[in-house]
This record gives sequence, structure tokens and C-alpha cells, in this order.
Amino acid sequence: MKLLVSACLLGEPVRYDGQAQTLALTQLAVWKQQGLILGCCPEVAGGLPVPRPAAERQPDGAIRTVDGTDVTTAFIRGAEAALALCVQHDVRCALLKERSPSCGSQHIYSGRFDGTLVAGEGLTAALLRQHGIRVFSELQLPEFIAHVQTLLSQGMSSSVG
Repeated sequence: MKLLVSACLLGEPVRYDGQAQTLALTQLAVWKQQGLILGCCPEVAGGLPVPRPAAERQPDGAIRTVDGTDVTTAFIRGAEAALALCVQHDVRCALLKERSPSCGSQHIYSGRFDGTLVAGEGLTAALLRQHGIRVFSELQLPEFIAHVQTLLSQGMSSSVG
């Protein structure tokens, strides 16, 4: 079993602005050292460059950049790549970057590029959930850690499909 973690949370400079959003979390470092962590940036996996224009999920479900370019196809490819990685490595849960049009699990930006958050999820978070993978954000670290520890203590006997 492995854990999927947004690459930007692991310190990789893959965000749209070329930055990382590194989590300084001892437990993540331990799991990484144990070989349990798989880093993934669905946007990069979908073929988008770093840096890239900011993009937001629109009310109609499309994802567009601030200049109006439709990048939905790249986001779909990235979500599918993340799911394939999860299936290949028996991932049961993921820690994804909140507010992202790919990885947001509770809130995403409104699509108006004005900083307004709305309840919603990114394409990758939604696809993983549809396939039975539990998704957490960096705002839910205690719940994520507790869930992973439960999986580890149970021997992780069921699989994702």
C-alpha cells in the first residue's frame, strides 16, 4: 500500500506559480522514508508546464485559465494519471492540496479569479473518490494521520477498484 500526496505538499515546485507549498510534517517524512509516499501533481501529469497561468474550475465544470483558455482536457488527463498510479500501487487514501482545481477536496476557487472560495472539489479529488479512495486535504492532517494509522494497523487487506 502507498499514499498519494500532492507533489507541491512534498516540496516539489510544481504549482502554477512555480512554487511548492511544503508541509513540514514529521509523520509524512517518516512515511516517505518507509517508501509509503507517492508524490503526484495531476496538472503536470496532464501535460501542463511549470509555471503556468492560474486556472479555476468554472460553474459548468470546465477548467479555464485566467485568460480564458480551456485546459479541461489536461486536467482530465492528469486526474486519470493520478487514478492509474493509485490503482497500480494500491493507494487507499490521498493527501491533496486544498483549493486546487485538480486536488481541492472541500473548497475550490469560484471560477471568477477573484479569490472567492466555494464548496466543491477538483477533478482529481472527485475521480479518486468515485473509485473508493479516501481524500484528505492539508487542512485535515489529524484525520489523515489517524486514517493512515488505522489502515496500517489493519494490514490494509482490501483493495481499490
